[in-house]
Amino acid sequence: MLFPMLLIFGVMYLLVIRPQSKRAKETQKMLSELKKGDEVVTTGGMIGRISGLRDTEITLQVQEGVRIRIQRSAVTGRVRPASDSSKTENKAS
Repeated sequence: MLFPMLLIFGVMYLLVIRPQSKRAKETQKMLSELKKGDEVVTTGGMIGRISGLRDTEITLQVQEGVRIRIQRSAVTGRVRPASDSSKTENKAS
């Protein structure tokens, strides 16, 4: 009776708990490494360039002369600039 319970817990740990904690650590690391000039996307889908940083707050420039203040935790990731190869593919078509 005890063995099946341990087996189920082990499977749950490997499939759910471990990947989720790994993702949380990666997100926390990304948030701590943000710097002025990085282009980021927020949970609401807003994309902008960081123009100011504080402990829990970030100022995003979303357009020339338009800045918004958001919580650091609202940033979901960095925006990677499009590679040069994709630009050349678009020109060729």
